[in-house]
Amino acid sequence: MSERTGRGSNFEPGSKTRELMEVRNENVARGISSVMPVFVKETRGAQVVDIEDNVFIDFAGGIGVVNFGHNHPSVVEAIKNQADKYLHTCFMVAMYEPYVRLAARLNDFTPGSFPKKTALFNSGAEAVENSVKLARRFTKKTAIVSLECAFHGRTLMAMSLTSKVKPYKYGFGPFAPDVYKIPAPYCYRCRFGLTYPGCGLHCAHYLEQFLAVECSADNVAAVLAEPVQGEGGFIVPPPDYFKVLHDICRRNGILLILDEIQTGFYRTGGSLASYHYNVTPDMITMAKSLAGGVPISALTGRAEVMDAAGPGEIGGTYGGNPLGCAAALAVFEAADRENIAQIAKDTGTAAAARLQAMKEKFSLIGDQRGLGAMQAIELVKDRSTKEPAAEEAKAIVKRCHERGLIIITAGIYSNVIRLLMPVNIPHEQLNRGLDILEEAIAEEQGGHR
Repeated sequence: MSERTGRGSNFEPGSKTRELMEVRNENVARGISSVMPVFVKETRGAQVVDIEDNVFIDFAGGIGVVNFGHNHPSVVEAIKNQADKYLHTCFMVAMYEPYVRLAARLNDFTPGSFPKKTALFNSGAEAVENSVKLARRFTKKTAIVSLECAFHGRTLMAMSLTSKVKPYKYGFGPFAPDVYKIPAPYCYRCRFGLTYPGCGLHCAHYLEQFLAVECSADNVAAVLAEPVQGEGGFIVPPPDYFKVLHDICRRNGILLILDEIQTGFYRTGGSLASYHYNVTPDMITMAKSLAGGVPISALTGRAEVMDAAGPGEIGGTYGGNPLGCAAALAVFEAADRENIAQIAKDTGTAAAARLQAMKEKFSLIGDQRGLGAMQAIELVKDRSTKEPAAEEAKAIVKRCHERGLIIITAGIYSNVIRLLMPVNIPHEQLNRGLDILEEAIAEEQGGHR
């Protein structure tokens, strides 16, 4: 793979790209968006090459899917070996070993010493949907509580649990009933005008008030939350937030479901973000980097909860596809062999230090936050008013793309720039990507003086 990186600020799409773009615009539904006007030819590690042979450093990672890098050799080998044996039988018709081996590994991987069971699906949204089904069946209650700023998917229930209206919910109602939201632990924009730790974790204790004035605990089946909110803007709760939430749930017979779809598999440094908070949820949803790029998702939880549904009541034709199972098992082996946990911590520490230095340098940056290698900056027009700087974020991202860095935004105001580079990105590529980001911010800052 070529080491030539970037395209230059005067980049114009080449003939191959223009031709494919015409085919795309004519044949692909408008609702399927693409951040960059490029088509990929090949990938490796933390680099992406387009069909014009431009090389990019990847700080998006397929939106947190390739935590161990593009085309990890062990994952590719496992996929090839599995493809030579069988591609599909449907586990609900004829079972296969990789499914049960992966289920056993996930049961051991997730927090809690109690008996656990796992079900495999295709996407994160499917895992979320099935967590709701099982929570309702087990508790014999119907209401589900999620957080403001949450993102849980685009299917009906997952979309109902999601908080951001545009582009995810606008015009797609009516939504699934008996879904409620409580304020997120968004310390930078506290709904209650308080400051941690003097706030006493009011946002977590608010669940008690919600149960008193909005929806009785007798009707609430589960609280569903991301350990770090992803699409919502990489919002990191205070350390004891989930302990408080968990305690309230326990006292009221409510299940706690943690959505680790974006935070899982060493993205936050630890194997799962749940371990950072020393909390043991009743169920955990996982997907994205579980199989290093192959579509698969998992729902793991207490055995009695997972067994609440009878045979045939959950599942799907492609759920736990053999290629995905084989790839996921290879991911686990690679994580242990390559000490990915420590590498992810080191990457996160380096990225956070650079972003913090940028915050001190540029007034456009109102907040720098993150956990492990899940880092972000929130842009504001004015630090005192915290007015979101969405257009500035968009402009910075575009400049990055033109200079050879793939990077994306997040946040309910679309003013957060997030970093989802492979956690094992080489240091020189990490630093070069951060240099590009800093240059782009400096240019945008200069244009607003």
